[in-house]
Amino acid sequence: MRYVRIPVERIGVLIGPNGKTKHYLQEKTNIKITIDSELGEVIIHDEEPNQDDPLLMFKLEKIIRAIGRGFSPEHAFYLFKDDMDLYIFDIHDYVGKRKSHVLRLKSRVIGREGKTKRVLEQLTDSYISIYGHTIAVIADFINMDFIKKAIDKLLSGSKHATVYRYLETQMKKLRLEQGFS
Repeated sequence: MRYVRIPVERIGVLIGPNGKTKHYLQEKTNIKITIDSELGEVIIHDEEPNQDDPLLMFKLEKIIRAIGRGFSPEHAFYLFKDDMDLYIFDIHDYVGKRKSHVLRLKSRVIGREGKTKRVLEQLTDSYISIYGHTIAVIADFINMDFIKKAIDKLLSGSKHATVYRYLETQMKKLRLEQGFS
């Protein structure tokens, strides 16, 4: 058994309307999920490992974490793909626990009217969720390094223009490499 704790207010999203999301996850993975909606605890029963995809249980765990960190189930389901990954930044690691500092860094990543978040997602073909004191990213393995570095730069105080330029340069290099290979 594996335990995943998610915020209580995200339990409803994990269960879905009429239990649809939970049922879909159990059906797709053939793994039983037990949810304690009062504690926000999710138990993944992995007694029989899946022979077709031994990583399925870990994918399921990441999907549950992604939903807990604010992603819609549709975006979290991208984690079923072998080349997709989830990374979670804890803003407390950058500024401690002061609410005003956490709010300031969240605002830096969101940007005016959501522009920064939108640009980061478009340049790296990723999904970003800002929830509580975390910033979560779903991206493929190639783009994950770039988006992680970009968000780290923003959280560390780099100017937005510097981060955009970094990403544009990296994406251009990547396209050139893929074009020649």
